[in-house]
Amino acid sequence: MEPAANPANAVDAANAADLRIPTKYVDHLSDDDLERLNQMLPWRCFTLDGRGRRFGAPTSETKRNTPQLVPDRRTPMLDARCPLAGLSVLEIGCFEGVHTIGLAARAGRVIAIDSRIENVVKTIVRTWSFGHHVTAFQCDVEKASDFAMVPEVDVVHHVGVLYHLVDPVAHLAALLQKTKRMLMLDTHIAADGQATESYVSGGKSYPYWRYREGGRADAFSGMYDHAKWLPLATLQEVLRAAGFADIEVAEMRQERNGLRTLLFAQRAQ
Repeated sequence: MEPAANPANAVDAANAADLRIPTKYVDHLSDDDLERLNQMLPWRCFTLDGRGRRFGAPTSETKRNTPQLVPDRRTPMLDARCPLAGLSVLEIGCFEGVHTIGLAARAGRVIAIDSRIENVVKTIVRTWSFGHHVTAFQCDVEKASDFAMVPEVDVVHHVGVLYHLVDPVAHLAALLQKTKRMLMLDTHIAADGQATESYVSGGKSYPYWRYREGGRADAFSGMYDHAKWLPLATLQEVLRAAGFADIEVAEMRQERNGLRTLLFAQRAQ
């Protein structure tokens, strides 16, 4: 029996007209086939195809319940500072491929990684649907054996991951050795007075704020039981030590879970 078309796939046309995105291999699908596609994977966000239908699904009635923008607003910001045409870009934490699409439309090559295999599969499906071809694979960036698979790249797109890591200092030190030009980093940081604990990484002590994480079972959490949030000054210190002395703090935002920054760090010439 063919499944009935899910009315939830439809979005109010008056509110969605500007958010529709021509989606090469989805626009022609019937409502039934799109519903099948949406049920195949545990989607946590959605875009609108060229006909205004949901491709993917909201997390809940209150979380990621509006269409995702493509490209993400930070992608043109990165492209303006380091033109991506012909360059290789590593996306840390590809989630469901929404940011990946915008990167693939601009860069010469995109390598997308995520610690959750289901996110890798969703990214492959979503980028395919737009007619893009990227390299995507499962990688826990805090496991040396996984991270060894990551190639050297020109640019790193790093959004929403650093504040989920147990050892963000070691991660950045290893990552920046493989980064030839620029790092775009969007992450929560410890606010003034929050970093009351310290830990040793690479033989040096760093202050941090301990943040509780939900582990593997929580789709929006890190893979472990806690993460370490670094103060901005410490983060800048780590970047400079790795040879990225040109640091632009483009944004400081107070969000629901805490203070967050967007910065661009360029390798010193």
